[in-house]
Amino acid sequence: MTTPEKIAPGIRPRPVVDRLPRYAAGKPPLAVEGITSYKLSSNENPLPPIPAVVEAIAAQTDFNRYPDPLSTRLRTALAGFLSVPAEDIVTGTGSLGALNQLLAAFAGQNEDGKADEVIYAWRSFEAYPICVGLAGAESIRVPVTPEGRHDLEAMAAAVSARTKVILLCTPNNPTGPSLGAEETERFINTVPSDVIVVIDEAYQEFVRDSHAVEGIDMYRKYPNVVVLRTFSKAHGLAGLRVGYSISQPHLTQHLRVAATPFAVSQIAETAAVTSLQNFSQVVERVQVLVDERDRVTAGLKELGWFVPEAQGNFVWLNLGQNSSDFSRKAEEAGLSVRAFGDEGVRVTIGETEANTRFLELCANYTKAPQRS
Repeated sequence: MTTPEKIAPGIRPRPVVDRLPRYAAGKPPLAVEGITSYKLSSNENPLPPIPAVVEAIAAQTDFNRYPDPLSTRLRTALAGFLSVPAEDIVTGTGSLGALNQLLAAFAGQNEDGKADEVIYAWRSFEAYPICVGLAGAESIRVPVTPEGRHDLEAMAAAVSARTKVILLCTPNNPTGPSLGAEETERFINTVPSDVIVVIDEAYQEFVRDSHAVEGIDMYRKYPNVVVLRTFSKAHGLAGLRVGYSISQPHLTQHLRVAATPFAVSQIAETAAVTSLQNFSQVVERVQVLVDERDRVTAGLKELGWFVPEAQGNFVWLNLGQNSSDFSRKAEEAGLSVRAFGDEGVRVTIGETEANTRFLELCANYTKAPQRS
């Protein structure tokens, strides 16, 4: 058998590639005899897209043509839905694709050969260090508080002359809390105006905290703010990969240069537009999941578990070194959850039966996390 080394012994990746973590997608559940298994490891919406979306996708036939590279129909629909100019919207393959476009445009290597810095909370979205590293920039990770919240004071203190971008994930994935409007605005005002502040709102539709920040409000007030959103979560379109950024024209002009051509397919654009046109049905489905989230968090607290504020479609268990053990126990119960090393476990809010089984598992697990 010929090995890759014998085929191309001199080929090596960029040095940064070997230093980057590998993205670990949520694993599917194992089959357990006698029960239905459930995947609670990827923050997917357990409900399918609304019927109108399924019908619209089935009617699509123009796959012999390239999609509109500007996603004009979707940007027009979003402009009306969000009351923002269509020119301020740049689409991408999910909010992650939109983030990669932003980093490609604004963070990398300086002319002096030194790397720009990108600040973000940690733990936060696990793709951040990968995206930042591949862009050629350096990650500056600021630990979250024991309650799983962004430490905005420490993040502000981490800003240096090399800082180009700050990522604010709200609600924070995987810990759950959202950022408040007042604290976010205070933070933006402490940051130099030439540093881009990204408000990553992948789970925005699930937020019920009346004091939570609205990224759109911040973008309207501050020219250095970029908002990221996606159709993957609330709209149930994770497999179609469609998201977008919102920022003012002096930023979007560069984001369009960095945008991947034809990134959003005809199917994805049609599905997203149709979902927006029937948003009341999306809201109803989201509320079902929010109600389940509240049931799960209340149940965990009754069992004596400490759970950070949950504003997304998931809960965080600060299990530390017991994370892998809990993940194995969940697997035996037909549940796939997402363990993050020896830090904790994230559990997606799924089907009612899955959520109930998760609570039963927690009721019988003797190593419940307490407040740090």
